[in-house]
Amino acid sequence: MPSCSPDCCLFQAVEIVKVWSEDGAGKVVEIPADMTARDVCQLLVYKSHCVDDNAWTLVEHHPILGLERCLEDHELVVQVQASMSSDSKFLFRKNYAKYEFFRNPLNFFPEQMVAWCQESDGTIPQSQLLQNFLNSSSCPEIQGYLYVKEPGRKSWKKLYMFLRRSGLYFSTKGTSKEPRHLQLLSDLDDSNIFTIITGRKLHNAPTDYQFSIKPSNARGDCKELKMLCAEDEQSRTCWMTAFRLLKYGLVLYKSYTVPQQRKTNLSHFSTPVRSVSENSLVAMDFSGRTGRVIDNPVEAQSAALEEGQTWRKRSQRMNVLGSPSPLHPSSLSTVIHRTQVWFHGRIMREEAHKMIIQQGQVDGLFLLRDSQSNPKAFVLTMCHHQKIKHFQILPCEEDGQVFFSLDDGATKFTDLIHLVEFYQLNRGVLPCKLKHPCTAVAL
Repeated sequence: MPSCSPDCCLFQAVEIVKVWSEDGAGKVVEIPADMTARDVCQLLVYKSHCVDDNAWTLVEHHPILGLERCLEDHELVVQVQASMSSDSKFLFRKNYAKYEFFRNPLNFFPEQMVAWCQESDGTIPQSQLLQNFLNSSSCPEIQGYLYVKEPGRKSWKKLYMFLRRSGLYFSTKGTSKEPRHLQLLSDLDDSNIFTIITGRKLHNAPTDYQFSIKPSNARGDCKELKMLCAEDEQSRTCWMTAFRLLKYGLVLYKSYTVPQQRKTNLSHFSTPVRSVSENSLVAMDFSGRTGRVIDNPVEAQSAALEEGQTWRKRSQRMNVLGSPSPLHPSSLSTVIHRTQVWFHGRIMREEAHKMIIQQGQVDGLFLLRDSQSNPKAFVLTMCHHQKIKHFQILPCEEDGQVFFSLDDGATKFTDLIHLVEFYQLNRGVLPCKLKHPCTAVAL
């Protein structure tokens, strides 16, 4: 047989990976072994024609264990999949809090929980606080009380814990830091930190702020899980963020700082990477003589927004000109918002809470939904200071036209798109501006 030249023998093995969206739909893709979570997210963004705003993540979801975590951008997806059990799966979801601690670190690390801050009387510049975590030669330490679930029992024990680069320790004697009183609960290198998504009743947890440390090689064995519970959301976020920073350090910072805009040259997503299920619509530009497919997601969104504004103006103009079947502006104002990514229809309050929590509790994360108590009203659900708040949007009629208002008619808008656009630029009666739409994408 003739021997193959080196060029014709170049071949990279691929693996089958299935990713699920929020609505339960799945997309199967073949990816090479060296493809990172960030690469897969970019591929799915491209295939689904949504905007790549660097907030998309792959979520490792374990339904039986009741755990999930967002993969770090640099993690190899095939390698993670090899450590997952047969019931586990990947979800494609936004997480605006993924790198928020780099932008506002003091919101993530309360002074009383950072030992270095205590030793320096709390006068730590933001950049220096982060540098302390990123620098492998420094020894930052997170400390505070956590509830720990006792193995094989439903009871929890409150212990004083210390998180260091070498691992998570608890003190056997009060809050003592002496080496003879410290006992290792879990290391960082061979473990990952997960949010517990089952209710507190299942584990008889003392609070709602549960999380877990799972060994990387433990697939479906609950015995190896370390179940933990914090006093509040801020302290849970602090422990989990510090775990990521101490484990990965500068790798996280590089993922945050490297430009994440999608490359115009999509050769990176050519064979052997291909979508097995291809059923999504594409954006088209008909401004020229012939139609053109819009590949750039940012351009596609701009075109959609521009078309929405044109549609609104055109329908009102048709009504004024006496079109045979005019679409009344009041009728349009009650439906135009349904085209927006931030509108989620008749979802329950609990579902809205769940979506906000899943996509990262950062200031200004929001969605709109139909009101459950008033069929003519709507509700704005948003996050501020890691708390979820709800504001009712009421319709009001003036001179035969319907308006919408958040402040009992003091500020009125012809439709919900105008309302959202206003509060994205102005705080008004809200605790902060609307910044990040809570989005669900269909794969």
